[in-house]
Amino acid sequence: MAKPTIVLVHGAWADASSWNAVAAELQSQGFTVLAPPNLLRGPAQDAAYISSFLAQRTTGPVVLVGHSYGGFVITNAALGGGDVRVLVYVDAFIPEEGEFVFQILGGSGSALAVPDPTTVLDLVGYPGAPEGDVEAFLKPDTVHHSFAQDLPEADRWLIAAGQRPITLSANTTPSVTAAWKTLPSWAVIGTDDLVIPADTQRSMAERAGAKITDVAGSHVSMVSHPQITVDTILAAAAHISD
Repeated sequence: MAKPTIVLVHGAWADASSWNAVAAELQSQGFTVLAPPNLLRGPAQDAAYISSFLAQRTTGPVVLVGHSYGGFVITNAALGGGDVRVLVYVDAFIPEEGEFVFQILGGSGSALAVPDPTTVLDLVGYPGAPEGDVEAFLKPDTVHHSFAQDLPEADRWLIAAGQRPITLSANTTPSVTAAWKTLPSWAVIGTDDLVIPADTQRSMAERAGAKITDVAGSHVSMVSHPQITVDTILAAAAHISD
């Protein structure tokens, strides 16, 4: 049986390069790996883009993987295009219909769930923004201490320099569909994650019936401990061929 295609969807403040270590290992094992851009504009637009990408860029079964806000996107995109068979969530949101990011993080102890968001984020306007919307960048200090604290300092500075911003409205827009209700799912939970605390990840993963693997990693555990994510994706891929 042909190997499924692995599609890796990055999260906020990242790009496809956040998957480099994972993608390289999967490619070395003969998998076709695609890591499309996540537009980070809002769930509806972002999910529509990923669904369109899946429909046009993949053939055969797909393992759809999302990191962080990418989990929000794949939850809404998986049933919209391509032959997605399984979902893999890495340090990710696994929303129910009607939930939104800030709601999920509220009261969770997240380093981003603070009374004054400008203490952890830089908020800036962008061309064509809807009334009142802004883009959010992580402050360098947030990258170093809350987002990627288990990476070498030089790598943390590169994340701070190259981060792709997410709109504030993307974090306040509710999820529309919950693909995990019809597709089997796996979850990697970073036990040292300060952005989506492990307890919050676990409650979402358990609700989704996901097969859970813990890793002693930050919010970017697929960068600091890529083999755990690779092994989880391989388990999900094996489920397709069982």
